Amino acid sequence: MSTAHIEPLHHHTRRMSGRDPHEDHRVATPLEALFDLTFATAFGLAAAQFAHLLAEGRYSAALVGFGLASFAICWAWINFSWFASAYDTDDWIFRLTTMVQMIGVLVLAIGLPRMFSSLERGEHLDNSVIVLGYVIMRVAMLSQWLRAAKQDIARRRACLTYAVALSLAQIGWVVQIILNFPLEVTIVLNCFLALVELAGPYIAERKDGGTPWHAHHIAERYSLFAIIAMGEGVVGTIATLSAVVQEHGWTMDAALVCIAGIGLTFGMWWIYFMLPSARILHAHRDRSFVWGYGQIVIVAAIVATGAGLHVAAYFIEHQARIGRLATVLSVVIPVGIFLASIYSLYYYMVRKFDLIHLWLFCGTGAVVALAIISALCGVDMAICLVILVLAPAVAVVGYEWMGHRYQAAALAEEARIGV
Repeated sequence: MSTAHIEPLHHHTRRMSGRDPHEDHRVATPLEALFDLTFATAFGLAAAQFAHLLAEGRYSAALVGFGLASFAICWAWINFSWFASAYDTDDWIFRLTTMVQMIGVLVLAIGLPRMFSSLERGEHLDNSVIVLGYVIMRVAMLSQWLRAAKQDIARRRACLTYAVALSLAQIGWVVQIILNFPLEVTIVLNCFLALVELAGPYIAERKDGGTPWHAHHIAERYSLFAIIAMGEGVVGTIATLSAVVQEHGWTMDAALVCIAGIGLTFGMWWIYFMLPSARILHAHRDRSFVWGYGQIVIVAAIVATGAGLHVAAYFIEHQARIGRLATVLSVVIPVGIFLASIYSLYYYMVRKFDLIHLWLFCGTGAVVALAIISALCGVDMAICLVILVLAPAVAVVGYEWMGHRYQAAALAEEARIGV
């Protein structure tokens, strides 16, 4: 039997020369799965804080805080995952460096309640602990990029571009904390620094030769990240179900809430995996930026849906200061953003928009409108949520009935003309 492809049993130091971007059977590693677990904690804290502020009617603080938290969490994951796709050696240095990054993620998570509280008070943005978490992660990440730059001569310029971009952005985050600007100035500066963060990979991959990331591997990594985010839908369902049972006992409402929460989460999962991400990225690596950055919006919408279900729990327990309509909107809006993002990303990746997609989008919009109208008419919260489940169901049924044929034809046409 050939031993050419058998993995070594040790984890001694290996040269970081870059993985083969066309490697067969490339899948997520156990270390990557362990690393992802730390983000479940971060998402949980962000969703809980978001739900609390929404239930209090503090919409501005809730949206700004959740937006910053979502970007911070997702960007930390993206930094590691794309590097690992290109340079994972799985030696002891890579493993220990990843452990340091996991510590940084947990520090980031601990800082989320503090940031949300500062926004709630309206004083200034206190993201000092979050930045500390990033400092810990970036020390490890910079050592990885510098190691890759030293050992992968052919891609040294791209690796150094990543290192410089990370360093400049991190200096900006630290300066922002030291100078302690007013809230409005801090938010503007944060947006600018976010653009610096996003520009680094674009320059490195487009201008400086890029890195050997693996299309099928990175698509799988994002899908696993999305599943972790969907865990908040399960948590939100449990919170809402507990509220119903505590308030009214085991009634029909309890069953409807359970169906609604799990149905929404399951429907979003089904729709997410309709995207032919791996096949398109393998053929068109230049589409990775819009695809990868667009996933931040999708993942944030998934987490926000779980937070919205938690807001529904507050409403049922009479602990919310907002009305029925606002409560339903806290679920409706993120679900709508998720569906619109999926449709938009599908069109960008496949470059073909068939008439059936327009019908499905209109059908989905009609269901969302029905859920809102039901809330306005005073329909029971559980029934409003069940109606909303039909929104992703429209897309699922349409795809399984006819949509998959249009997708297959579009992929075949793109493969034929090579566009």
